[in-house]
Amino acid sequence: MSKINCFLSSSTPGVWDETVAELSASGLVNRVYLFGQEQPGEGAEGCGFIKTDGKFSTDTIRKIADHSNGADHSLVIIRETKIRFGMLALERLLEVGSGTEAGLVYSDYFDQVEGKLTAHPVIDYQEGSLRDDFEFGPVLFFNSMALIRAAGGIRESLEFGGLYQLRLKVSQEGLPLRIPEYLYSVEPVDTRASGKKMFDYVDPKNRAVQVEMERAVNMHLKETGAYLEPEFDSISFDEDSFPVEASVIIPVLNREKTVADAIESVMVQETDFEFNLILVDNHSTDRTTSIVKELAAKYPNLLHVIPERRDLGIGGCWNVGVHHPQCGKFAVQLDSDDLYSEKGTLKLMVEAFYEQQCAMVVGSYQMTNFNLEEIPPGVVDHREWTPENGRNNALRINGLGAPRAFYTPVLRRINIPNVSYGEDYGVGLAISRHYQIGRIYKPLYLCRRWEDNSDASLSVEAQNRHNTYKDRLRSFELTARIKLNRQKG
Repeated sequence: MSKINCFLSSSTPGVWDETVAELSASGLVNRVYLFGQEQPGEGAEGCGFIKTDGKFSTDTIRKIADHSNGADHSLVIIRETKIRFGMLALERLLEVGSGTEAGLVYSDYFDQVEGKLTAHPVIDYQEGSLRDDFEFGPVLFFNSMALIRAAGGIRESLEFGGLYQLRLKVSQEGLPLRIPEYLYSVEPVDTRASGKKMFDYVDPKNRAVQVEMERAVNMHLKETGAYLEPEFDSISFDEDSFPVEASVIIPVLNREKTVADAIESVMVQETDFEFNLILVDNHSTDRTTSIVKELAAKYPNLLHVIPERRDLGIGGCWNVGVHHPQCGKFAVQLDSDDLYSEKGTLKLMVEAFYEQQCAMVVGSYQMTNFNLEEIPPGVVDHREWTPENGRNNALRINGLGAPRAFYTPVLRRINIPNVSYGEDYGVGLAISRHYQIGRIYKPLYLCRRWEDNSDASLSVEAQNRHNTYKDRLRSFELTARIKLNRQKG
């Protein structure tokens, strides 16, 4: 039977020793290697040691590949956490890995907290699973030859992005394969709610990491034929006539605590053009409808629209607003629990279209609590978006930022997916395939984080649904971009 070489970090004493003992006792394991900056002490008897920089750099990946030769498969533990394998788990990994010849196999697992096991399913890998934080779980099971070929094909050395480079390379030969079975348990390190984790990637302290990840995905897109050069379709702002220059669109459902604040932040906007607010009330059952009716009587440029349909998500409500005959030349986003941060926001958004000759504009926002007090990570400006490479890097990140605004004729042609998660991301990807997306790096928007946010505290299953959907959007977009590049010749 083929054997397994195992690799795990030894940087944190007391974390790896039980796992090493379990792996060393298995007859399927050929050799266990610990890697890190310093030679481990007690508990490492019989293990090999690989001196590395202590990170999953390209250099670390190449050293792991160099030591993978002695076995048909390589098991790499990518997080420093206590892991206990289930009954016959290594046998199962080996059976599936050998039988399918997949370059990379991973599985569902259990979280173990205070002695209690909780199921932690992961999701299937797609062509569009390009997020550098894709959740494989901490155990990766490689075909050793696939690992060696992939590591040998990496052309650029990165300090932080070696593991990301590796799995992108492996996926070019064949998609990683998920075993939908709980093969091991993990003591989780990060127990924060989903709403607190989701902004980690835009934290300024992670900027150097993000730059490297962008370089890695650029290379992958070029190698797979999906990379788009900074050549954009021209935009003309006289395609049609409109009743006003701009319309703010707010889809709302049961936001009695916040909708008045959102509306008032629009009504105080100071512009040199006419604008209106189209509020699409998706059959609210709390006091939202009555609050909006009162404000509509006060403000003539507030259109309170209650759609006939009852099958609309946020994206569907957006389509109602965009296709409304009173919609302006530019459609500008505001969520029903957020506010514009200043009176000149709308004017700045509209000016950006003409100045940057773009079909969509994305601003920056300030994170706040319900009382509008600043909370970490503070200003989110998505500086990873550049005019030259933003639309390529958009396939790696999970969002484009806010507030968003669109040239209405373009949005009416593309339309927005009728869902309540990822609809803005999907339409942004589609627009960026052809048109430039403009950016304003000044914070224009107060993004409230509170217990009623739709993503404040999601279950693992809900997070998986969201991530699966966004990966599918990326898969659609990758296919379309490869086709576009082939047509260009």
